Amino acid sequence: MQQIYWQPSPDDLTTSVLARFKHMVEAQNDIVLPDYAALHRWSVTEPAQFWSDAWDYCGIKGHKGLVFLNDGEKFPGAQWFPEARFNYAENLLKCADELADEVAIHFWAEDVVKQQLTWRQVNNQVAALAAWLRACGVRPGDRVAALVANTPDAVIAAMAASAVGAIFSSCSPDFGTQLVLDRFKQIEPKVLIATTAYLYKGKKIDDRAKISQIVAELPSVQHVLTATYLDYAPVPQTNVPQISWPEMLDKHSAATLAFEQLPFDHPLFILYSSGTTGLPKCFVHSQGGMLLRHMVEHQLHCDVRKKDIVFYFTTCGWMMWNWQISALASGATLALFDGSPVARAGHVLFDYADAVAFTLFGTSAPYVQAIRNLGLNPKKTHSLASVRLLTSTGAPLLHEHFDYLYDNVVTDIPVASISGGSDICACFVLGNRLSPVVRGEIQGPGLGFDLDVMNEHGQPLAAGHGAGELVCKKPFPNMPVRFWNDDGAKKYRAAYFEKFPGVWCHGDWIEKTESGGYIIHGRSDATTKRQGIRIGTAEFYNIIEPLPEVDNSLVVGYQTADHDKIFVFVKLAQGYALDDDLKTKINTALRHQGSPRHVPDDIVAAPDIPVTRNAKKAEMAVLNIFHGKPVTNITALANPESLSFYEDFARTHLVVRKAG
Repeated sequence: MQQIYWQPSPDDLTTSVLARFKHMVEAQNDIVLPDYAALHRWSVTEPAQFWSDAWDYCGIKGHKGLVFLNDGEKFPGAQWFPEARFNYAENLLKCADELADEVAIHFWAEDVVKQQLTWRQVNNQVAALAAWLRACGVRPGDRVAALVANTPDAVIAAMAASAVGAIFSSCSPDFGTQLVLDRFKQIEPKVLIATTAYLYKGKKIDDRAKISQIVAELPSVQHVLTATYLDYAPVPQTNVPQISWPEMLDKHSAATLAFEQLPFDHPLFILYSSGTTGLPKCFVHSQGGMLLRHMVEHQLHCDVRKKDIVFYFTTCGWMMWNWQISALASGATLALFDGSPVARAGHVLFDYADAVAFTLFGTSAPYVQAIRNLGLNPKKTHSLASVRLLTSTGAPLLHEHFDYLYDNVVTDIPVASISGGSDICACFVLGNRLSPVVRGEIQGPGLGFDLDVMNEHGQPLAAGHGAGELVCKKPFPNMPVRFWNDDGAKKYRAAYFEKFPGVWCHGDWIEKTESGGYIIHGRSDATTKRQGIRIGTAEFYNIIEPLPEVDNSLVVGYQTADHDKIFVFVKLAQGYALDDDLKTKINTALRHQGSPRHVPDDIVAAPDIPVTRNAKKAEMAVLNIFHGKPVTNITALANPESLSFYEDFARTHLVVRKAG
């Protein structure tokens, strides 16, 4: 039986941003849309009209043109708003005059550094940096790379790059040298902006030596701009000119801001795949796709309004950072955070939420699990009265996570589990203010996304009929413009359109529920098989990880010629051992809450679970080890040393076939 944790109030159904948009659509088109499902159907049936209405309603500043969609039947190949001319950064700063002396950006580095910038200050710093970039010879289409902490400087850098028409690409400073070079070498940036020092767990991390090495191996870089919220010190032995952030601001303090007026599909951001099985793919995203899609998600899906305080726990190496900064275009204030999210015994983000009055509190499933393990109950220790929406992404939000959040963190607000990816820099499935929140489910598809679930033969699966591939059947504006260095778009087409021609296949193993929601069961390339039936790995995690004895887990399927084996690796909570009783308890839970097919061939205690730097389980890395394939970019992992255990396991327990 479904458990509904939140229902829309009369106000949600009439005065939320989404409700008012629905009423506008009904009035302008003389139609009746009784619920969110009907609005979504209209948005994919009339895509050109929907995206045009969204442009107007969300308040994009610029020339839209009279043509909204060309070649809409081509997938890929459709062209959105071919006559449009505008600038992403100009839209992010369009409220700067009206809100000049109000706070545009809050910033905390754990609980040690606390800063804020007004809209006027942000606007002036963007003007100075844009002038510096132009003086450095940066022109439309050039790349500006940033190895930066999640600070106001990073946001200002992205806007300044956009103002001059450059393409901005960022990595987090906790990325290792090779990880950064694997990304930035491909795109050949003209300028590097780098955070020289930052805090983590109260300690200063000095990155100057790493920056020097990176600059030495990036021959395209002609200028270096250094930034920090700690004490400044120059980067040693760079072979190109460098300038500090304060020096740059002083040098261009009188600059006025000019915005390049650019087409809808002009490149804005380059994001990257995780790169755990080779060099990362470079996703080139357009300014129009990012601005329009993000404003739809912020305003229509997340109810973001002018002067709201939008927070997402992220780094500059994750797409949620790009997603968050676009909230400035809705007149919202950003709340940025750098450092450990469990500082102050796990309380720091809740302290921050109360101090500056978050309205949107964005986090991830691994964070929810972490504070659950810590036994936090913010309902008793914090107010959180300003928070109207809590969102979570990065991994499926388990059923028990919903229980924990509603029991201990939130009361009468929606918890929105959301999911998308760096390849779309947005969310295919997410929350909305018109539908209930059902335990364990994502509320519904994103407006404008013609989503479906297909089996291996490309046949649609009806709600309640099992899991399959998440697909999108029509073009959408925030598709990548291209992959960098992908002649003939061969890699692009192979990544999304090879499995089902003419249909975007996203790579998520997902189920459509009878309530209209979705449950993600993991990545489709990491599903396990039993008796020919594919099982999503998240189904195992939903059952195993709520057990108090288990701190974390990893499920890997190993296929041989005559058998499909499933191994469950568990990192045990402190004080527990994997004895026969615990194995029986885990197997019993999997059998009763899952099925007999979910019972693994073996349960193995592991010292650690490999995860990416965005805290996603690195299932494919271990799967490659088990099948004799190389893990070619282990620097993409937060804990690459953990792989040695799985390599030893494969050598001693498996007949590993060498690839090729």
